[in-house]
Amino acid sequence: MSDKNFIDYVKIKFRSGDGGAGSRHFRRQKFIPMGGPDGGNGGRGGHIILRGNSQLWTLLHLKYHKHIVAGNGEKGAGALKSGADGKDVVVEVPLGTIAIDDTTGAKMLEITENGQELILFSGGKGGLGNDNFKSSTNQAPEYAQPGLNGIEAWVVLELKILADVGLVGFPNAGKSTLLSVVSAAKPQIADYPFTTLTPNLGIVAYRDYKSFVMADIPGIIEGAAEGRGLGLQFLRHIERNSVLLFIIPCDTDDILKEYNILTNELLKYNPELLHKNRVLAISKCDLIDDEMAGLIQQNLPKDLPLVLISSVTQKGIPELKDLIWKAITEN
Repeated sequence: MSDKNFIDYVKIKFRSGDGGAGSRHFRRQKFIPMGGPDGGNGGRGGHIILRGNSQLWTLLHLKYHKHIVAGNGEKGAGALKSGADGKDVVVEVPLGTIAIDDTTGAKMLEITENGQELILFSGGKGGLGNDNFKSSTNQAPEYAQPGLNGIEAWVVLELKILADVGLVGFPNAGKSTLLSVVSAAKPQIADYPFTTLTPNLGIVAYRDYKSFVMADIPGIIEGAAEGRGLGLQFLRHIERNSVLLFIIPCDTDDILKEYNILTNELLKYNPELLHKNRVLAISKCDLIDDEMAGLIQQNLPKDLPLVLISSVTQKGIPELKDLIWKAITEN
């Protein structure tokens, strides 16, 4: 999927349908000139429904839909005939989609499962016909209810990638290369920063036919939490990952400093992110010898699961999968 086709944020004006009016009608037959009330109820307005679709990976299909409107309910009629309900509108969205009220910023709902359906806006209730208001003291009610109006509002749909493992690191840390090696994903790879501009997903095979989903998140830069670069767009996708896999190249001037910068950006964006299980992988280790590898390990946190890897030579890849699986199953 090209970068321009990855859309993870759209704003749409939704409107659920109005309820149909109840009928104010009286039965009139040849031999019953003074028949009682027989007005039927109005139909409800159509709902706006969001449905999860695991085959969708982006909100691109909604990019040019600025208004989505459900059908209105029909009016009731005589002979106790109820009006038809308005047509519901079902909007299919990728898993991980969150609906946010554009006015208040409040989260309205989120879609996390394939086939899951949630009503974003209910249609207006249909009005009651005059038959509902007859009584011993009022046998010919002239009153019928109007239908209630539907709901109209601007809503932001925001996609946050759902994955077991999210790759966290600076641009050009080797995240895309790792994903291409451990899965069938084919992200764009080159030796310059910001090759990856959109998240990529890959399914990683593990022992005994197990597997997990890994997401290559575009590289973070210092100041991302304040919006530098595309920081806020990148960090959004890390929120939904179960485990964070930090990738730092072995030729970095100060590996611990870079790790602290990355964790600090996550802390500033959302402190809850640091409650997730973490694994640290030192990449490109085909460039160093065993002595240098030992020195690197001495200067890193002892309580952090650590592995030295090379995507080129496959060094450390089985051990990395073991650490990731352990972190996933501990959640």
